[in-house]
Amino acid sequence: MPPLPAADLDDICNQTSTLWEEARGGDIFLTGGTGFFGCWLVESFLRANERFALGARLTVLTRSPDGFLKKCPHLAGAAGLRLLAGDVRDFAFPEGSFPFVIHAATEASVRQAAEEPLEMLSTIVDGTRRTLDFAAAHGARKFLLTSSGAVYGKQPPELSHVPESYAGRPDALDAANVYGEGKVMAEHLCALYAKVHDLECKIARCWAFTGAHLPLDQHFAIGNFIRDAMAGGPIRIGGDGTPTRSYLYASDLAVWLWSMLFRGPAQPLNVGSGEAVTIRELAEMVALVLRPGVSVAVAQAAIPGAPKSQYVPDVSLADELLGLRVTVPLADAIRRTAAWWSPSAH
Repeated sequence: MPPLPAADLDDICNQTSTLWEEARGGDIFLTGGTGFFGCWLVESFLRANERFALGARLTVLTRSPDGFLKKCPHLAGAAGLRLLAGDVRDFAFPEGSFPFVIHAATEASVRQAAEEPLEMLSTIVDGTRRTLDFAAAHGARKFLLTSSGAVYGKQPPELSHVPESYAGRPDALDAANVYGEGKVMAEHLCALYAKVHDLECKIARCWAFTGAHLPLDQHFAIGNFIRDAMAGGPIRIGGDGTPTRSYLYASDLAVWLWSMLFRGPAQPLNVGSGEAVTIRELAEMVALVLRPGVSVAVAQAAIPGAPKSQYVPDVSLADELLGLRVTVPLADAIRRTAAWWSPSAH
């Protein structure tokens, strides 16, 4: 995979320039460093570390350091980066003090949820507890969990945007909710460790995103639409196109996560975009931005009177507490994602 766009990394540094002094000369520990979130966190850290001469170090837990470097060969030998081999559920603790810990491990895989739900639950719950044990034992002051909007359960049709105060949650007796229920348990573990170990736990309830490293061949609608458009179309919608979603570009995601780690409150905050778009509108926007004139094929007709499917956060609290806003419009986010995935970039 190619490096992240230099302009995106510079933009992250510009928006987070006042945050990094706290990390000068210190150590940060990151799980999930090879995933979509992790790749953006790793490269943005390295750019900030160089640009601000921080002399900081990032230790990244990965099942396969060789696999990580095969995916991101441009990071081999990067100053301040150390790869630690291990499974998040039972990794050996590295020596030293780590004031900052980010727990971003857990694949949001529909396939794993359907075929290996116990493995998914174990990774989420046991992995969170192991990482919290590490944080408590190695001097962590600030701990950031990347949770999910799935903790709210199904969004009611009458609620256009879900705030952090919404008390809904997944149905614990529905096996299909293993991911969301696991994240609920992970958040509860953070609350318990914060109480017992005086650990400052921040919880990022993450929604939907786009950007470099987003797979174009999985269950992410925006990635599949970009793939279809780049292949010449048609852009295929598997359902009726009426569900409503929203998407945050990954450079904004990185800014929000770093801001939460260093100066966010010890409470959950939604991380995402509040700009709602139907799946059909999204497909049409992808077509307009990447290949005007390409057709959009909708597999099913909408059912009159059917309950509205929504998955959109209220992000006003992140703005109110931290001044966090969407800075990359969706059309530009689509364009940048496609440009990174284009053959000329690889």
